[in-house]
Amino acid sequence: MKALMLAGGLLLAAAGAHAATLDTVKQRGTLACGVSTGFAGFSTPDSQGNYRGIDADYCRAIAAAVLGDAAKVRFVGLTAQNRFTALQSGEVDVLLRNSTQTFLRDASIGLHAGPVNFYDGQGFAVKRDAGVTKVAELNGASVCVAQGTTHESTLGDYARANKVTFQPVVFERVDTMYQAFFAGRCDAMTQDASALAGAVSVAPNPADYVVLPETISKEPLGPFTRNGDDQWSTIVAWVHYGLVEAEEAGVTQANAEEQAQGGNPVAQRLLGTSGEFGSRISLDNRWMLNAIKAVGNYGEVFERNVGGGSALKLPRGRNALWAQGGMMYAIPFR
Repeated sequence: MKALMLAGGLLLAAAGAHAATLDTVKQRGTLACGVSTGFAGFSTPDSQGNYRGIDADYCRAIAAAVLGDAAKVRFVGLTAQNRFTALQSGEVDVLLRNSTQTFLRDASIGLHAGPVNFYDGQGFAVKRDAGVTKVAELNGASVCVAQGTTHESTLGDYARANKVTFQPVVFERVDTMYQAFFAGRCDAMTQDASALAGAVSVAPNPADYVVLPETISKEPLGPFTRNGDDQWSTIVAWVHYGLVEAEEAGVTQANAEEQAQGGNPVAQRLLGTSGEFGSRISLDNRWMLNAIKAVGNYGEVFERNVGGGSALKLPRGRNALWAQGGMMYAIPFR
């Protein structure tokens, strides 16, 4: 009984240690943001070492909202194996690393899954000259897959459900997996379709590869925070909703200051001209104005990193606004 009470006390102490992430970030003066180090379009360092991509932009947006400066981010490169541990231990304040939201991840590892900021699906990349057009045609093929990801288990689920056989070649690191696939070690490579498009775009000979149009799973990607810190989880969630709401309201990186003084009541609330939305979460009233000025609205973030303005040139698809046939829907700012 005494041991149980002690264990319970330790758990409560650990929860309390992370219960005020906002205060920690403000005192530190920087946001520690967990990201990947090799997903083109999401988070990868450029030639100057600056992280680029959707996830990197979300880190900057959160820093701008909380600290008033998008540059006050320390990017922490994480692997699929250590990403959740890094968040649980407090090494990072928020995880934005192409992480799929699932029941077990939401319910059993002490973390909170935030809103989906990218709807994806598990796909396959193959050599173009292999003549493969469907996943079923990969029966018996060797498939490169990253360890510790949902892709590893989904590959097995698909094989059992469709009575096909794959020969998984498992890699601890994603960059090693890419190298092996492009060196011809595997017949195919499986991952989120968007990540595969990014990998192919920077391959030695991009035209030699193709990402199959078929996907075999739902991969809703989004931020993770720690359980027990509702205030911080709320801030992270509403930065996302604010970026989507900004796109709906026509607020852009270029016109945000002007829109703050305009006559649109939605934009006024969003940008801090009316109401006291910032004080309710212990932030400056200009928190979303700062975030939008830093990275733009959701559509701008998408287009710049994975859409028409990027090397990936992915269609909006499910990631279009709900009014345009997609699934991006912001909870109202009111």
